[in-house]
Amino acid sequence: MTTFLTYTILGLVLGAVYSIAASGLVLTYNTSGIFNFAHGAQAMFGTFLYWQFQQWGWPAWLALVAVIGVVGPAMGAALHTVIMKGLRGTADVTKIIVTVAVLLGTVYLAQWVWDPDEARTVDMFFGTGAKISVGGVEVRYHELVCLAAAVAIAAGLRVLFTRTRAGVVMRGSVDDPDLLRLNGHDPERAAMLSWALGSTLAVTAGVLIVPISGGALDADQLTLLVIDAFAAAMFGRLRSIPRTFAGAMVLGLAANYVLAYLPSAGTFTGNLRVSLPMIILFVVLVVLPQDRLRGAAVRTRERYRPPTVRSAAVWGAVLIAGVYLYSLLLSDSGITTFALGMTFAIIALSLTVLTGYAGELNLAPLSFGAVATVVAFHFGVHGTGLDARLNVQGILLAVVAAALVGGLVALPALRLRGLYLALATLAFGEFLSNMVLRDTTEHKLFGIKFTLFPGGSLVVPPLRIGPLDLRDGTSSLMTATVLFALIGIGLAALRSSGYGRRLAAMKDSPAATAMLGQNLVRLKLSVFMISAAIAGLGGVLMASATGTVAQENFTFVGSLGLLMLVVVAGIGYISGALAGGLMAGVGSAVLVATFNDLALGHESMANVYTALGHLVLVMTALVGMGVGRNPSGFVHDIADSYRSLRGARPVLYGGGAVGAVLYVLAVTGVIGAWTFAIAALCVVMLLPVVGRMVMEERGSRETPLELAGVDEPYTDELRGKLDRALGLPAAHRPARPAPALRGEANAPA
Repeated sequence: MTTFLTYTILGLVLGAVYSIAASGLVLTYNTSGIFNFAHGAQAMFGTFLYWQFQQWGWPAWLALVAVIGVVGPAMGAALHTVIMKGLRGTADVTKIIVTVAVLLGTVYLAQWVWDPDEARTVDMFFGTGAKISVGGVEVRYHELVCLAAAVAIAAGLRVLFTRTRAGVVMRGSVDDPDLLRLNGHDPERAAMLSWALGSTLAVTAGVLIVPISGGALDADQLTLLVIDAFAAAMFGRLRSIPRTFAGAMVLGLAANYVLAYLPSAGTFTGNLRVSLPMIILFVVLVVLPQDRLRGAAVRTRERYRPPTVRSAAVWGAVLIAGVYLYSLLLSDSGITTFALGMTFAIIALSLTVLTGYAGELNLAPLSFGAVATVVAFHFGVHGTGLDARLNVQGILLAVVAAALVGGLVALPALRLRGLYLALATLAFGEFLSNMVLRDTTEHKLFGIKFTLFPGGSLVVPPLRIGPLDLRDGTSSLMTATVLFALIGIGLAALRSSGYGRRLAAMKDSPAATAMLGQNLVRLKLSVFMISAAIAGLGGVLMASATGTVAQENFTFVGSLGLLMLVVVAGIGYISGALAGGLMAGVGSAVLVATFNDLALGHESMANVYTALGHLVLVMTALVGMGVGRNPSGFVHDIADSYRSLRGARPVLYGGGAVGAVLYVLAVTGVIGAWTFAIAALCVVMLLPVVGRMVMEERGSRETPLELAGVDEPYTDELRGKLDRALGLPAAHRPARPAPALRGEANAPA
């Protein structure tokens, strides 16, 4: 009985902290329509500041007042003012990615300011010796504070939402901001207030939970610990504070009962304890009735131009040729790194078809790569030692397994959409990471002994098909590039097919698509399986290029980072997947490694180079925070800028000549590969600027499309331009004379 009472009290205390954190999520979502994935990162940052203030000699009570009364509200108000209020009219994926970027940026900033290798602890309020006895169980004052704070916050928020004018204004700021303005209220001020309160609750939860969980401060672990509160927030369907409170208590009790009553031998119990919040989150999402998320009928600002199969094939050939020519400039290590980036680009293609084409969300693409990698390791590797190779049959089996797992994950979540579906995939990714990729114990099934992740890592040898051996870096790079091009061409053909048009219709309006007789269940299931298969192929190739992979290669944070960069580049474009995948697999990693090497080689400048390495990561997250201003991605802007250069072809020819000269200089060793890459990128970015200047000097600036037919004749060429801008199929029309401009019709003959 004492054991039961002990773990019950501990479970209630943990549930109380989850309740505080989840209440902040409910508050911000109800008043802004944005689910704050950075909630855990805000809690982490506030807790680190609480520790820092005490290191500066502040008393604990003053540090607590500072972080809860000043830092928390200021952080939330600043987030809304600078970033969140600019997200109206954007798609769910854009809103998610912006908060993900805030999460990553906050974690990177904390790791920059506070060295992760240094141990830090946070003490309980009033000390560990301050406690009382309840039924023979010692309860510390800190734990009593957690319980009292959770009850008070839940009651206060309930009253705020239902009995006060401020709460009604907050809810109205997301329901109908225009109507709210007509009644004399400022919806942005109300939303800012809710973000300030939500951030304060996040910081409060962080300060309370760290001493309970062991007192050690770790940026990644604390962020993920607060993310466990997502399950409690969804238990209340992001609306009900009482149900959220009840869900948090269930979550805390279940986690502690697992530790109390399941066998402690092996790693299963510990892994289940860590995975339990995500398991409950998935079950809650599937079982409880879901409301349609607000804002689903708002026309979003994302605009994508799908490529034709012909253009995709041409650009695929250009990509293969360009990658081969650039590989001639790289060292062996550079080629290996480039090959790794191309495998990430293949995984990114799974997001293009799923999110860019179909509008469905997946926050764990690397998890499907992990599934395929585990299958390929166990069933596709033959030989031992240096003679070990991966065979084609193993890769095909791994791709099929990833597709089937994708279907199994999607099947119970088929009725979910938008944020609910994103959270379901997040729950799957965390479950896989904690339960499967941490499973290092030996199992026996039908007399066969096996270990899913032996030793905590998998050694995946390169593929060999006849004379093609991917142990050679150039062969590995070119194979990944060719596969990316072929999959890209296939996706272009899929998008222009009837199936692709059905996916686009489902993305725009599921209700209208169903009304027209389309089977949404079949569409969702099929596109999930296609996406999971592509991610599985990329995951196996990534593992093969890396050589040895561990749980850290398939983390939830890595998946979020990849998704963020693909959205920044343009998730509706194949080229966006290429740019995002290369940035995720090569860009930031290479820059950080370069600055770290410089820091080791130049001790006098070590601090500067280390700071630059951290700055690269923070700047990457800052780019993601700005995606709300350009939700279509920078590839869209680059393509538009080059389309406007049709009247300045000499500029394009000149840019090509400059690129050729730079390449010759790089081949001959006059400049290095890095210098060539940076110079070529500058040429690509500057060409549209130079082209516009040339056209303005000639007076041949292109007429904006909204003025088409007003300032120039409405010709067949202009009709074709409008069709291309609207994504309509080209129509073959008979030539007709251009109509006369105004004034010419009345001119004398």
